[in-house]
Amino acid sequence: MTPPAGPQHPTTPEASTRDSEALPSEALVAGTATASVRGVAQMAMFAALVGVLGQPFAIPLIGGVPITLQTLGVMLAGAILGPWRGAGSMLLLHALVAAGLPLLSQGSGGLGVYAGPTAGFALGWIPAAFLIGLITQWRWPLAWWRTGLGVILGGIGVIYLCGIPVMAHQLGLTLTQAAFASAGFLPGDAAKAVIAVGITHALIRAYPAPFTWARRR
Repeated sequence: MTPPAGPQHPTTPEASTRDSEALPSEALVAGTATASVRGVAQMAMFAALVGVLGQPFAIPLIGGVPITLQTLGVMLAGAILGPWRGAGSMLLLHALVAAGLPLLSQGSGGLGVYAGPTAGFALGWIPAAFLIGLITQWRWPLAWWRTGLGVILGGIGVIYLCGIPVMAHQLGLTLTQAAFASAGFLPGDAAKAVIAVGITHALIRAYPAPFTWARRR
């Protein structure tokens, strides 16, 4: 005799549909969580990069406003991470600086740095990274001319627009005087823009993973 079969659980079409929908949903949630963790890690990495670039080469030029390599890091953050993560990395950097970490030029940090002549330039990194990312990653694949336009308008134009008025106020200069004085930064910033474009497009070929915002467009 054949033993009676155990209790059966009939599979209804509705149950099959729920099961088939559950796996993609779980995979989507897991993928979103992984992407979020990766994004935070990338922002932290670029915040650290900008902090490191302010330490070895900080040459005071005008009223204590130094020449540093930090704007190169800002250009790379926007161009590689895109507008939101690029700006987020600079927000994270400033949060750490405000908490007292010595991440600005020559190891400066704390709330006091925002009362000095460099405050406008440093705070300008946030909108600068956003604009660089917006222009550079507007379409995929990235174009050399768009990357160059982004780093010039954002990495030079926006930072100067934010920095010059604050420097003029802190040093008792007119806007015209401060603008002429800031012209001394232009050759170095132009060189950093060229380097940023080269690094960005070299990275696209070698490791395109960080350019997620552009690839979604």
